Amino acid sequence: MSITAKQLRQYGKPLVFALLSLPALWLAWNWWLAFQYQPNGLGFNPQETSNRFSGDWALRILLLSLAITPLSKLIGSPKPILFRRMIGLFAFFYVCVHITSYVWLDMLFDWVELWSDVMKRIYITVGFAAFLLLIPLAVTSTNGWIKRMGAKRWQRLHQAIYVIGLLGIVHFIMMRKGFQIEPLIYAAILLALLAFRWRKFFPKTARATG
Repeated sequence: MSITAKQLRQYGKPLVFALLSLPALWLAWNWWLAFQYQPNGLGFNPQETSNRFSGDWALRILLLSLAITPLSKLIGSPKPILFRRMIGLFAFFYVCVHITSYVWLDMLFDWVELWSDVMKRIYITVGFAAFLLLIPLAVTSTNGWIKRMGAKRWQRLHQAIYVIGLLGIVHFIMMRKGFQIEPLIYAAILLALLAFRWRKFFPKTARATG
């Protein structure tokens, strides 16, 4: 018995929503414990832990959203597409948590110091560029915006997600000091997803060179 699209909307979406909410709930719970001066999972530098934790999950969920279309093609079913918008918006949510954590906990809303940091540290500049590019994609994620813009213009705009993914990976690699395998794994996943996209838009070139 196959699962219908209606069943996925009714039961699958709440389950995916709950699963993607878990990292945020963990972070909120541990900050509550920290403010109560109780043992928590944030460690000796809670600001850094908060920044890295939210940033890691933002990147993971962003890559997950990019993997939805290849997964749909792989299994020969459009059903995974039902979750793509929700996953994409969760990625934006965790990016916002990441930015808020940095601006609030690290910068203490010191906008002069924040601007100086953005201009001085290239990896922060790259990260903010990715965030700014992501905003119009989140704003135009509704069916109403698809109708206003037209499907082709909307799709062209949302292809910027691959540029955002690249900026996110660059931000992650530059932020980590020394050689670390985790950023390279994320980079490899993104390159694989970009290769899939290349084959979709340039099938003859892909066949000739593959």
